[in-house]
Amino acid sequence: MKSIGLCIICVLGFTLQNWSQEKRNEFFPDGTKIPNWFSEVTKIKLENLGKTFNIKDFGAVEDSTIIQTSIIQKTIDKANSQGGGVIIIPKGTFLSGALFFKPNTHLYVSEGAVLKGSTNIADYPYLPSRIEGQSINYFSALVNAYGVDGFTISGEGTIDGNGLKYWEAFWQRRKENPKCTNLEVSRPRLVFIRNSDHVQVQDVKLINSGFWSSHYYQCNHVRILNVRISSPHELVKAPSTDAIDIDVCSNVLIKGCYMSVNDDAIALKGGKGPWADKDSTNGENTNIIIEDCEFGFCHSALTCGSESIHNKNIIMRNCHINEAMRLLWLKMRPDTPQKYEYITVENIKGQAHSMVYVKPWTQFFDLKGRKDVPLSYSENITLKNIELDCEVFFDIAIGEYDRLSDFTFDNLKIKAKNADYNKGLIKGLTLSNVIVNGKLIE
Repeated sequence: MKSIGLCIICVLGFTLQNWSQEKRNEFFPDGTKIPNWFSEVTKIKLENLGKTFNIKDFGAVEDSTIIQTSIIQKTIDKANSQGGGVIIIPKGTFLSGALFFKPNTHLYVSEGAVLKGSTNIADYPYLPSRIEGQSINYFSALVNAYGVDGFTISGEGTIDGNGLKYWEAFWQRRKENPKCTNLEVSRPRLVFIRNSDHVQVQDVKLINSGFWSSHYYQCNHVRILNVRISSPHELVKAPSTDAIDIDVCSNVLIKGCYMSVNDDAIALKGGKGPWADKDSTNGENTNIIIEDCEFGFCHSALTCGSESIHNKNIIMRNCHINEAMRLLWLKMRPDTPQKYEYITVENIKGQAHSMVYVKPWTQFFDLKGRKDVPLSYSENITLKNIELDCEVFFDIAIGEYDRLSDFTFDNLKIKAKNADYNKGLIKGLTLSNVIVNGKLIE
């Protein structure tokens, strides 16, 4: 009877623990309820996207040496003129410049299909755009959707940025001028979606982007499901190929994805500069959930900044990282008013150089005549249930204009070559069951 009683207690305890975890996960870090939308992860089916428009039916041919932008764009325009439908990239390799999707159109990249980007920057029109926290003219992406509510990218094929030429041009320019900026070398992004709500990108592979791999600006309700995003970091490095850039967006779910790129995997952006919070084209990122993802090499799995003014209610959970330089990177930019708040990173296993990295970002510091220096805040940051092998446990060295408060480290099991930490850098650092190199720290 005693053993039966113990079993019942154990089962009850396990059930209560799971129930508690589920209840806790129903809320964002600030205590607001997570909407049911985040639990609805049904894949979009091709047959539910309307009439199909196969690019071969409009003259596209399987020849990876011919630029077929006009034919593919004609297919998109035809679908739009007939009330909408899905543009099919069939098996084979099809070379193209910038494509612009219209209302009620979708993109389906078939298994074995490759939509490959042109290496000629002239094939990407220079238009009003959004890049690096600025609303300026810039080159179009390979796949563009502006104001296309309900837009989807699906299929198990590949969108290939064909970026080698752009990477080589960047590194050549960097040799000529070690302080050159990203925008000094003309490079296209792979996917750019702006001002579009209820977007879903699923199953495709995004590879070898010339610049950022995917960029979402002023979008609401975006699901990115089981997408594989990669670019090389060895032999020829692919500079600034962020996997996913979230820029002034709300309600974003990134689930079941694999990311390995030569920059940040997921970067939250929103504006930069001394008056960034006064610019109506800038804004905050709110209600972002990243879960069940795997990270290969990247500069950071999750980054706030460097072009970012306000990020709130961010959850990263149930992920594995390998070869990441950082698990969580808070870029504190002293020329920009910033606030990163209510961020939780939990249930993480793997390896990274640094667990948490918080330092001033001064690479392109410019107050543009502003007399005072704006303050940057990071508060209500939680890291919990993490098992990590790393070089540096507490990679934090703030500047005089940075304010860190209310950090919680809970149930961490860390192996680190550098196990030092300085509680004095954070106003209100709570440590609970934090074990570093087998030693409980307080």
